[in-house]
Amino acid sequence: MNKYEQLGKIVPSILEGEKNFITNAANFSALIFNEIEQLNWAGFYIFNGKELVLGPFQGKAACVRITMGKGVCGTSAALKKTIVVENVDEFPGHIACDSASKSEIVIPILKDGEIYAVFDIDSPIEKRFSNEDKIGLEKLVDLFVKDTILQDLKTYFE
Repeated sequence: MNKYEQLGKIVPSILEGEKNFITNAANFSALIFNEIEQLNWAGFYIFNGKELVLGPFQGKAACVRITMGKGVCGTSAALKKTIVVENVDEFPGHIACDSASKSEIVIPILKDGEIYAVFDIDSPIEKRFSNEDKIGLEKLVDLFVKDTILQDLKTYFE
């Protein structure tokens, strides 16, 4: 059993009985940050209807607001697809919150085709995220979405 299969068994247990986005996002971020190696940031940016606003995370202090279509997070949200960046210095318009970050993966939080947030993970290692990581993390995010109420997030982050 690989790391993502193991985490796939843990995620439902840390979300069990709770539907609140903030609570679940905080626990989910902590789990990913502490259980996946070679990360320096893991957390959420929530779409408030016009831009992405910093949500629960683990790691150093981060950028507070990101314009849709800007940086890796804004691009992932605008395109509604996962983006893997092997070297952040080569990504046009990369937003450097932590200069130690060298690679990044951003997974959109979608429900019924609508963007609610993105889950952003940074690593100080170039080319840290493989296709196996992409598939595994997307499955974990799906588990998060399944057990979390997403509507009305805009009221939290205006």
